[in-house]
Amino acid sequence: MKILDFHVHFFSRPYFEALAAQSPLPGTVAERLARVAERTGIEIPPPDLDRHRERWVAELDRHDVERMACFASAPEETPSVAEACAKSDGRLVPFALVNPKVDGVAERVAKLIDEKGFRGVLLFPALHHYKISDAACEPLLRVLGERKAIAYVHCGLLIVKLRDLLQLPRTIDIQYANPLELIAAANKFPNVQFVIPHFGAGFFRETLFAGAQCPNVFVDTSSSNSWLATQPAPLALKDVFARALGVFGPKRILFGTDSNTFPAGWRRDRYDEQQAALSAIGASVEIQAAIFAENARRLLARP
Repeated sequence: MKILDFHVHFFSRPYFEALAAQSPLPGTVAERLARVAERTGIEIPPPDLDRHRERWVAELDRHDVERMACFASAPEETPSVAEACAKSDGRLVPFALVNPKVDGVAERVAKLIDEKGFRGVLLFPALHHYKISDAACEPLLRVLGERKAIAYVHCGLLIVKLRDLLQLPRTIDIQYANPLELIAAANKFPNVQFVIPHFGAGFFRETLFAGAQCPNVFVDTSSSNSWLATQPAPLALKDVFARALGVFGPKRILFGTDSNTFPAGWRRDRYDEQQAALSAIGASVEIQAAIFAENARRLLARP
């Protein structure tokens, strides 16, 4: 079966350095990162961007993954992701994390899409304290709509372990991360493809509401889906897929792993877990092909 991963963090060295530079921990940026690596076993990428890109492409080859959506997870990482994706022969498709409240962001995103091949953006309302329905988001959404681009809108639980390890303040506020906020924005900007990652990361019922109301809202399946532990009633991954299929249908569910660092690399275990869950509910070969590849191929294609 073909595989396109719709949710991978590139996590190049500039990402780690950007966070480490904000840390109150003693020592240089390199020393702070060395401590993180020692405590977690994470491999901090080398300064050589080509080596990091080649490692990711080799991972895709090893697991027969056709392409991946490749995230710049901090503004400082955007140039690295742009360069890596440009050299990947189409295997890596770039997306940039942005804050819609920052002056000039809509214009910068327009250039990323028009000139650098970016396919869309990541939005973290809980991190930057806004609602996607706010008027401040409209210039960015207008740019995305004109280009039929994609807006990942992270909803629900958000814990960035690296920030905790670097002792950065916890400013995340999930009152801004309710999927219901997407409904007004999705209806106002029907040409934007909105994606809610991680089945809503705890706001599953609200994610289903958004999907039922808006045909341009999609859901992705990425991460360990540990949010299941927060639900008031027991819920298994196979149940999540069954309910998502009942609301979104087979054409608005996008496979993702949330792969991010080495040595873990591309998370084959998450593919296997999701494939087993779909098989357990009797999802046909055609439905699985849509979720694991065809839907992503359609959305990642340039209009």
